[in-house]
Amino acid sequence: MMSWQIKKFSDLTIDELYAILQVRFNVFVLEQQCLYAEIDGKDQTAYHLFKEQDGEVVAYLRIYRTAAGQAALGRVLVQRQCRGKGIAQELLTKAICFVEEELKEGTIKIQAQEYLIDFYGAFGFVPVSAVYLEDGIPHVDMLRIHSS
Repeated sequence: MMSWQIKKFSDLTIDELYAILQVRFNVFVLEQQCLYAEIDGKDQTAYHLFKEQDGEVVAYLRIYRTAAGQAALGRVLVQRQCRGKGIAQELLTKAICFVEEELKEGTIKIQAQEYLIDFYGAFGFVPVSAVYLEDGIPHVDMLRIHSS
């Protein structure tokens, strides 16, 4: 059985937090072979949206505020064995709805890996920067501005 959850940091159980950090490490550090500061101090003020299957986190992202106070999505992932099944689309749709409906924010920022520009573009995100290297991986800043 799979279920979606969104929780503030303080509402995560120890087991949920452990599973989230484990999957983030596995995808971003091991799978992408990227050595960087995965624990960056943003989790405590973020909302954590994740999907569990049989006690394992299979999809995840965090919703937080940038230093400028802008709503942002980060650490977006779907575990390898669950890719290509529409879970990433569900994840983004749920995150966008939460930001717009619960946080009442019309603009969302994401630092997208370059190869995902078209994926995020399908959700209304548009590039607002040149491509740059972040931890050795090409990224681009993108914004989604909700038109009411």
